[in-house]
Amino acid sequence: MAELNYLAPGVSRPVSYTFEPPAGVPWNTGELAPEWVMIHDGRALAALGELSLDRSGFAQLSHRSALSDFSDDAAIRDVYYAESAQLLRAATGAEKVVVFDHTLRDSAKGSRATKTLREPVRRVHNDQTFVSAPRRVRDHLPPGEAADRLKHRFAIINLWRPLATVEQLPLAMCDARSIAPGDLVPSDLVYPDKVGETCSFLHNPEHRWYWFPRLRSDEPLLLKIYDSRADGTARLTAHSAFVHPDTSPEAPPRRSIELRALVFWPAS
Repeated sequence: MAELNYLAPGVSRPVSYTFEPPAGVPWNTGELAPEWVMIHDGRALAALGELSLDRSGFAQLSHRSALSDFSDDAAIRDVYYAESAQLLRAATGAEKVVVFDHTLRDSAKGSRATKTLREPVRRVHNDQTFVSAPRRVRDHLPPGEAADRLKHRFAIINLWRPLATVEQLPLAMCDARSIAPGDLVPSDLVYPDKVGETCSFLHNPEHRWYWFPRLRSDEPLLLKIYDSRADGTARLTAHSAFVHPDTSPEAPPRRSIELRALVFWPAS
């Protein structure tokens, strides 16, 4: 059992800032409602194929990055973006992958006040909504190609990789099959030049949560953030960092990188 921070029911639409907000304005609005939930070890089920990107909305892969130094932003954009696009094509069968950003996190040194190194997010959320995901296609593709791609299946997938074996603040993921439409609460994400949308989540006792103990840097996760297919395929999942009750106070900080990508399949 571990505690996860859901959104309290009945609150107004939450707002979060990606930069320091104006004086007197909070970084985040929306009261949180902590809930104790069972978080299951996903390794055995994943090995059996029960937890997969299109079934549960997340998957664990075996892949060692060619990049060893993640302190160099240029190397991340040059080397890591290219290898990640190749990994996503192989994992999904997509014909095109467009990586559009990444976030480095450090539980000891990260801060929401900096763009270069953030802290782990300890609230149940998803990075896009059914409204904001198609906007990403228009943001990152030429207008004609975007219009054509939006006629066919596409997805947004996060590639989440530990930079060292995870002991503090591991990531929990919710099985997409246990999420009801009414659990999702669209929330504003304010950038300096625009307002995007993410999803907060209300607690639902039917939610089934999983984690992968002591993930290594060669054991990245794929998280389904959005899928346009609506035929029973997992369309999204919820995720959150959490405090495992057995974690030693002397455990090293959690260091990770998450990369976000648009994934396009051919017309069928």
